[in-house]
Amino acid sequence: MNIGEVAERSGIPPKTIRYYEEIDLVRPQRSGNGYRDFRETDLHKLAFLGRARALGFSIKDCRILLGLYEDESRESAQVKAVAEEHLTAIDDKIAQLQSMRETLSHLVRSCHGDDRPDCPILSDLAGKADLPEGG
Repeated sequence: MNIGEVAERSGIPPKTIRYYEEIDLVRPQRSGNGYRDFRETDLHKLAFLGRARALGFSIKDCRILLGLYEDESRESAQVKAVAEEHLTAIDDKIAQLQSMRETLSHLVRSCHGDDRPDCPILSDLAGKADLPEGG
């Protein structure tokens, strides 16, 4: 398969496929004229990478997971450890986003949003800690 066909079948853009090749995540064969020649195994790896990336795994984690996937002597504990680490990072990010939302929600509620120049949102962004009530 050429890169266009494998991109269409895997749902991964050609630019991303070239990048994955550049960083040695996939290694398509080359035909006599130098064109990439993707096999079904390459397509399967690309689909695997696409799913892993959709779940937010980093390139580093994808490399580890792909290596484990290809290693028939792997222990599932190794895979679980990578996934648990990623899940912890997601939970941390959710907590950060919730805190950001609470802070911003408070600031939005504190701002009158009228023709007055005072604005607790700008005051907070400027580092001024004292928020006027209902300002």
